[in-house]
Order: sequence, then structure tokens, then C-alpha cells
Amino acid sequence: MELNLVRGALERLTKWRSVFAGWQLGTRSDTDPEAQAVRDHREVTILLRAEFNALAALLVEKGVFTEEEFTAQLGDEAELLSQAYARKFPGYEATDYGMQVDVHTAAKTTKDWRP
Repeated sequence: MELNLVRGALERLTKWRSVFAGWQLGTRSDTDPEAQAVRDHREVTILLRAEFNALAALLVEKGVFTEEEFTAQLGDEAELLSQAYARKFPGYEATDYGMQVDVHTAAKTTKDWRP
């Protein structure tokens, strides 16, 4: 795909940032700082997902690894990251049924969080 067409596709894709920001925050003006921050973050996340999908597809296509190897590694990485988050946020643990919260420990973790 030609560079200008790629740029156009990416610019169209990132327009979804406003929908995600509205979903997260509700209707906000374009000048609202919190909405701007969420739109910026959503744009980065959207672009990273597209870039990663492209990279993974190329690596599978080129035979660097198989889809099965990628899927297995992805599962391992998800487990490791979830464990790291549990260490970072004591009192919280992700389970197959949702977030498990030890209220006493989580209260200490969140004591300085915004209300």
C-alpha cells in the first residue's frame, strides 16, 4: 500500500479516539484537558494495536514463528503481566471471574488515590 494511503488509513483509524473518550468520560468539549488526555492515550493504544498486528502478521508470514508459538508466548506474557500488576497493586488479583479484592490490603494500596 502506498505511503499516502497508509497515512490516510491510520488517520481514519485514529478518529475512533473520540468515540472511546466519549465512552469513558461522557460528552466533553474539545478543550477539556481530561478528554484531551484520554483521546491522546486512546490514539496511541489504537496505533500500537495496528502496528503490532501488522508486525506479528509479517513475522508469521515470513516464518520467523508460527501462530501457535505466538499464541503460546502471548498467554505466557499475559500471565506474567497479570502477576506483575498484582505485585504493583497489593490486594488486587485478576481471576477468571473478575477482580478479586482483599479489602483490607486494597485499602492500604488505594489510600492516596483520588476520590
